[in-house]
Amino acid sequence: MTPNLAASLYLISGVFFILALRGLSSPETSRQGNFFGILGMVIAISVTFLSFDISLNVLAFVISTLAIGGFIGAIIAYRISMTAMPQLVAGFHSLVGLAAVLVALSAFYNPEA
Repeated sequence: MTPNLAASLYLISGVFFILALRGLSSPETSRQGNFFGILGMVIAISVTFLSFDISLNVLAFVISTLAIGGFIGAIIAYRISMTAMPQLVAGFHSLVGLAAVLVALSAFYNPEA
């Protein structure tokens, strides 16, 4: 993939992220906002995978990890009532923080990677 095409697709995915934020600002347009967010993320991840020479083993690992995490997240989300949604969001945000800590630790202990 050419760098110009990749940059253009990243720009398009950024526009979808902005549209997602706009759509999520109202309950009436939240489904549309979620769709735009998903579309933007699919474009961004696809461009990233197509821009680099990634082995099939790494690609299979990433896709299986995303599938397992999505499956577990969907099960948790379906079991939670709407009144417990703030606690669910807070719990998921703490997992994002944990992921950031693990990335920082891996960069600290292996700076050449």
